[in-house]
Amino acid sequence: MALRTARERFYQTLAYEAGGLLIAAPLYGFFFGREAGESFGLIMTLSLVIMIWAPVHNTIFDWVEFERTGRVASDRPQKLRAAHALCLEITATAVTLPIVMKMGGHGFWQALSIDLGLTLLYAAYAYFFHIVYDRLRPVSPSPFPAGPARGWSAAR
Repeated sequence: MALRTARERFYQTLAYEAGGLLIAAPLYGFFFGREAGESFGLIMTLSLVIMIWAPVHNTIFDWVEFERTGRVASDRPQKLRAAHALCLEITATAVTLPIVMKMGGHGFWQALSIDLGLTLLYAAYAYFFHIVYDRLRPVSPSPFPAGPARGWSAAR
């Protein structure tokens, strides 16, 4: 099976989060009247949480896709790219909402609105980021056998 290595996932995640931080932090500060340090602090904390979650999510998504279709991530069709980006952001909302509430000092509904706004922003960003990343760093063929030969079947 051809998946990105743990090292490649690390680089992918760092690049993704750095770009997101440069986009999201100034926007949060602007819309909510926060100082740059406070804005970057919140978005950086959210980024650190997501840097733990994103490689896990992406690897599971890639594995499931490969097991079902035999296709690697860099060959993913556009509709599935959109689903991948939305899936990551929706699951991340459940983890990050309490952080937005606590660090941002927002009530539940305002924090949810902020988190959903960040979700939409990051979903659009993820879509374009992964297109560019896959073109710049395509998945290399793996020396390991794929799917059922490794003890996994598509039926599981």
